Amino acid sequence: MLKVGIVGASGYVGGEVLRLLLSHPEVEVSTVTSRQYVGEYIHRIHPSLKGFTDLTFSELDYDKMSDQCDLVFTAVPHGTATEIVKSFYDRGMKIIDLSADYRLHDAKDYDKWYGWEHPHPDYLEKSVFGVPELHREQIKNSQLVSCPGCMAVTSTLALYPLIKNDIIETEHIVGDSKIGSSGAGAGGTSGTQHAMRAGVIRPYKPAKHRHTGEIEQELSEVAGKKIKVSMSPHAVDIVRGILCTNHTFMKKDVDEKELWKIYRAQYGDERFIRLIRDKKGMYKFPDPKFVVGSNFCDIGFDLDEDNNRLIALSASDNLMKGAAGSAIQNMNVMAGFKEMQGIMYSPLTPV
Repeated sequence: MLKVGIVGASGYVGGEVLRLLLSHPEVEVSTVTSRQYVGEYIHRIHPSLKGFTDLTFSELDYDKMSDQCDLVFTAVPHGTATEIVKSFYDRGMKIIDLSADYRLHDAKDYDKWYGWEHPHPDYLEKSVFGVPELHREQIKNSQLVSCPGCMAVTSTLALYPLIKNDIIETEHIVGDSKIGSSGAGAGGTSGTQHAMRAGVIRPYKPAKHRHTGEIEQELSEVAGKKIKVSMSPHAVDIVRGILCTNHTFMKKDVDEKELWKIYRAQYGDERFIRLIRDKKGMYKFPDPKFVVGSNFCDIGFDLDEDNNRLIALSASDNLMKGAAGSAIQNMNVMAGFKEMQGIMYSPLTPV
């Protein structure tokens, strides 16, 4: 059994990681930490886990966790994982980080997108961007994997084959994202309280959202040149789910049949990517309602021939493929388990 620990298990993402791990056939959860709830039973913070574990939250103790765990998940706020990850890395531990602190490869990008100087820039090159569909072989041999941002991975997976096959203009890529309230985390502000959040379609960072940096990084690497992306996210009245509508403009005439070939060539063997474009059904395109509780990213497209526009659509559950599900998928790859173990759940419906 692989013994694992979770640093920061009281939030939405940490709780979702814990939920998945408790049912994983190859894993034993040894330690879960929380600064706020030391000594409390897990089910008092995550009532849905009552009966699944008798663990209590503990303080973060590097030496103790290093002795008790083979691998550690860090699910703490952005900017607070830098020292935690480094401390475990220096002890030879395998780490899967769900913060943004080691996602970007260039230290200068942290000043641009997060407004702070990275204290350990030499560790950025040690981290692999945790998208198995794109970096599986690197993840297999990595000590540190950094899980992507929820909107970043959802948008990137839709755009990646188009950039790789050089069929869209790289100067005009516009991503419009809709995300549910759980994306704001468990802490919350006055603006995320139910009375202020219910019924909204609210743009909250229409320019310079930090996930843009991750999308640009991944697309630039496959293109071999700098790619610019314009991204505008909106908070909408759902709890879980993301829909990314990516507007691109084609370099050359490509028909629907050729686009299907491109997407199938990239993702045809990927178990957690579903290609959606049903001409007969009611649900013709990706819809976040039909991925809730699952690790799927649904991808589809439509063509606007009059304007030479290709719309790449993608949907995911922000707490699953956008966070905890990807984390477990990465763990499976790192540990040599079957990649679907512990996360092969059908979506919940209706929700």
